[in-house]
Amino acid sequence: MNFIQPNSIKNIHKLSIAPMMDCTDKHFRMIMRKISSEALLYTEMIVAQSLVYTDKKEYFLDFNSEEHPISIQFGGDDPKILKEAAQMAQDWGYDEINFNVGCPSPRVCSGNFGASLMKDPEKVAKCIESLKNNCNLPVTIKHRIGVDNDDSFVNLNNFVRIIANAGADRFTVHARKAILKGLNPKQNRTIPPLNYDVVKKLKKSNPELLIEINGGLTNIDQSLKALNDFDGVMIGRSIYKHPLRWSEIDQKIYGINKKNKSASNIIFSLIPYIEAHISNGGKSWDICKHLINLVEGIPKAKIWRNQISKKSIKKELDIEYLFKLTSALQEMGF
Repeated sequence: MNFIQPNSIKNIHKLSIAPMMDCTDKHFRMIMRKISSEALLYTEMIVAQSLVYTDKKEYFLDFNSEEHPISIQFGGDDPKILKEAAQMAQDWGYDEINFNVGCPSPRVCSGNFGASLMKDPEKVAKCIESLKNNCNLPVTIKHRIGVDNDDSFVNLNNFVRIIANAGADRFTVHARKAILKGLNPKQNRTIPPLNYDVVKKLKKSNPELLIEINGGLTNIDQSLKALNDFDGVMIGRSIYKHPLRWSEIDQKIYGINKKNKSASNIIFSLIPYIEAHISNGGKSWDICKHLINLVEGIPKAKIWRNQISKKSIKKELDIEYLFKLTSALQEMGF
């Protein structure tokens, strides 16, 4: 692997928005693309077996052309199925494939993939090899620093070295271990303590590898500091819940001189997209459930969010009403 090409994933993807179930669908990604033209976006995790055996592949694979650069995240443990999934991802036009070895969900782990796979690095290596050998896309991996009591640095470093030899192009490391018994997925995002030092040690021990940090970062200044130690940063819940707090990604992370967009600017720019979605049989709530997070920290923000939520849930939200509420935001300077 060559890590110094000007158009390499090292230089392109300094900041990415984490794959999050029930959050990072194509509508949220369209909102984020209005905020940042540069950040790498991720799909929600797609179970490779579900993709391969469904007749509704478009449901899993569809995305808007404006979403590039975009990575598709797969979960699975069968190299043969992952081979087919990789070919589909490339044919559909994705920019990257990410393999999930970090999800602590009991449902996921019962299928023998997600975080439980960290206990079997040889199997993970076969999965990475299958993905690499059947597409021309970068293949990356997202994992934890350990699982249950298998959380020594020796085990982590051994895991990463085996996966690197299999051809992984980047390692996104959630700086917490996963506790598979006793904690639910939400608790696994907060209760196991963050340990950035372990990931720093991993990077220092493997300077030739691309290592991205994930977990606990809540603002751009923290991200910039983290980039002194790591090749990239991945942001999750903070950017989903507070997207406009990250409005300077392109300026501060990528050095692009551009004007920030207000909440009203973003919503106005999305109205044609929302209108088209509704015209095609979609529900306004599909988009508005993400849109409401744009409006916070301003007078009557809660009232605005409640108006949008109630109307869209009841299927009573029309474009005229959305335009009216957004115009009120704009008049207040938001």
